[in-house]
Amino acid sequence: MKNVTGALAFAAVLGVGIGVGQSLMGNGSTPLLGRDPAASAAATSNNPSNATPSATTSLLTPEETVIAVTKRATPAVVSIRSRSGSGSGVIIRADGVILTNEHVVRGSRVVEVGLASGEELTGQVLGFDRSIDIAVVRVEGRRLEPAPLGDSDQIQVGQSAIAIGNPAGFERTVTTGVVSALDRSLGMNYAELIQTDAAINPGNSGGPLLDSSGRVIGINTAVLRNAVGIGFAVPINLARDVAEQLLSTGVIRRAFLGIDYLEVDRELAAYFDLPVQEGIILRVVGEGTPAHAAGLRPEDIIVQVDGTPIKRSGDFVKVMRSKRPGDTIRITGMRPNGKFTTQARLIEFEER
Repeated sequence: MKNVTGALAFAAVLGVGIGVGQSLMGNGSTPLLGRDPAASAAATSNNPSNATPSATTSLLTPEETVIAVTKRATPAVVSIRSRSGSGSGVIIRADGVILTNEHVVRGSRVVEVGLASGEELTGQVLGFDRSIDIAVVRVEGRRLEPAPLGDSDQIQVGQSAIAIGNPAGFERTVTTGVVSALDRSLGMNYAELIQTDAAINPGNSGGPLLDSSGRVIGINTAVLRNAVGIGFAVPINLARDVAEQLLSTGVIRRAFLGIDYLEVDRELAAYFDLPVQEGIILRVVGEGTPAHAAGLRPEDIIVQVDGTPIKRSGDFVKVMRSKRPGDTIRITGMRPNGKFTTQARLIEFEER
């Protein structure tokens, strides 16, 4: 196997056909909708389309699809005004739970929430996770129409992406594009991001990124300055896991392993003569982290965690999201001298 550490770092900076990983963090939390049986049943009851996409969507033209998705999702998109400015949000439960960005509500415990109907409500900020820029707001009042949630672990590069938000005060603006890349990182506190070329502008922050069935796959969070068509969204699975923890326990605890990695694919494996064609290859192992204590090192390729195959970065993210600080995980990997196994005891992620 060729020496790849320097080349991987260079490729990660330039984005040469490789998705960037978790920037030294693993996420452990429990899901809000679609995983917890009680929450899933309630969500499906409130909005049956949350469980199954429309069977007619695939029969529509691209234009008709965007129109259908817009009509379906718009009632769940809200505007949010706080001490720090204004942005967007999306209703995820009929009892008034809203996801938005932490930077939209920063410094506020109470915000103004504008519904698609024109009604203005007062929202309470239940909590937030600044490390991934997600906040949870709740409004009281009549039953609201939530957006159906997708599964961001299953989305693919190239699929359609539709953003709805309130850029520059122009409420419920719709833009379209594709999922440009997955598992992008913008530094320690912005990782596992969905990259899209659907236009995202100031005011879109906190609004939904939707698939062609009208399901939320991400929460729009950032745009790359001085660039065109490069926006980012927090995957919905990660965002709703944060919401579930806040709603059930009032606190957020996420497990930390301490690695930065790239996804292995056939092209990368062939170029660097890697021993496997699937998995995640470590770029950095943080000093003093559980990964370091477990003996992991740069250029190791993780192929299993607790017996679950790690074929792509999303597999690793999904496993880590189910873990809690204090859990011990069994890691199987590959090195030039063959397969290895080790164990790592996860600690709690601390914002840096």
